[in-house]
Amino acid sequence: MKLPRREFLHLAAGAAALPAVSRTARAQTYPSRPITMVVPYPPGGLTDVIGRILAEGMRTSLGQSVIIENVGGANGSIGTGRVARAAPDGYTLVVGIWNTHVANGATYALQYDVVKDFEPVLLLADAPLLLVASKAVPANDLKEFIAWLRLNPDKSSMGTVGAGSPGHLLGLLLQKETGTRFGLVAYRGAGPAIQDVVAGQIDTTFVNTATSLPQVRAGSIKAFAVTAKNRLAVAPDIQSVDEAGLPGLHFSLWAGLFAPRGTPKNIISKLNTAAVSTISDPTIHERLAEQGFEIPSHEQQTPEALGAYQKAEIEKWWPIIKAAGIKAE
Repeated sequence: MKLPRREFLHLAAGAAALPAVSRTARAQTYPSRPITMVVPYPPGGLTDVIGRILAEGMRTSLGQSVIIENVGGANGSIGTGRVARAAPDGYTLVVGIWNTHVANGATYALQYDVVKDFEPVLLLADAPLLLVASKAVPANDLKEFIAWLRLNPDKSSMGTVGAGSPGHLLGLLLQKETGTRFGLVAYRGAGPAIQDVVAGQIDTTFVNTATSLPQVRAGSIKAFAVTAKNRLAVAPDIQSVDEAGLPGLHFSLWAGLFAPRGTPKNIISKLNTAAVSTISDPTIHERLAEQGFEIPSHEQQTPEALGAYQKAEIEKWWPIIKAAGIKAE
């Protein structure tokens, strides 16, 4: 049967619009199946802790399961790269941190761009690090530790989470500021590194409070200082680096939620709303605060704020990383 030209054109236009209508419909019904949240590090570290707390809360807000998938390796770049290549449909997300979305862009030859290949969703939390040591280290505070390092060049070892990680960068800065030398040992995550400090396999590491505070409180390791201007409310007995003898050695490890580039804005909005609801819940807020996390202010709880913060951190740290000649091997 031959259709009149007007009816044919009308049907053709309708068919051409189907993909766009279909995409809109999918976005409006999102989420209709479980969501995978990639944590690009092994279980036990800061990223894993906050990812699991976030997944638990977002599951309730979104009405769908949020499944954590730990994909460690290469300072988080393996798991992060998987999300960069995922379909931009809101069903694959990544908990990115300073390592994955700042440092790796300057230290690794990545197959993706840490800014352009992701859509920011929300700045989740940030926390300073603790410099902790094995009980076998013959020092009771940071000044004694530095004196011991000076008397024993190249005999001590510090765990890091790979080239360009906070621990690696802070280890290099510690050596530069104190005129000391010690080995830097790369691990796949903060969890394995802290386990080896507890076991006495390595002497020290810079590590997030969520991973280290339970061990400090149990008396399994020593804490020399926190990388901040002030002491932590959850650990008021641990000196700041300024008090302990290394003023200015400040660092805060932040975590944010990211989706693949091209994820529709209304899906990003739904994810942001669910994540904000989660970190604003009084019970979850308290759980995060107890582990040394600081929750961003209301003004910082937008996708745009996370994007701006990430870019500011890149502008601050890339020149330092490149000047230090840090490259992943």
